Amino acid sequence: MYKPGEIVPESGLYELTGPRGGNKGQEVTATKGEPFPPTPESGMYYKLMTPTKHKNS
Repeated sequence: MYKPGEIVPESGLYELTGPRGGNKGQEVTATKGEPFPPTPESGMYYKLMTPTKHKNS
């Protein structure tokens, strides 16, 4: 789980997760090396759902 502002470790689709671990039904595409964007509510986290697939991987 990653907090807003942390550097994205792996490009992909991340879901927003609430403070108690519940899925909030929102997804964000994040790029490796960039910071995670702010969340709509405090205490929320990002969790990797689907890593980006590269053509040569």
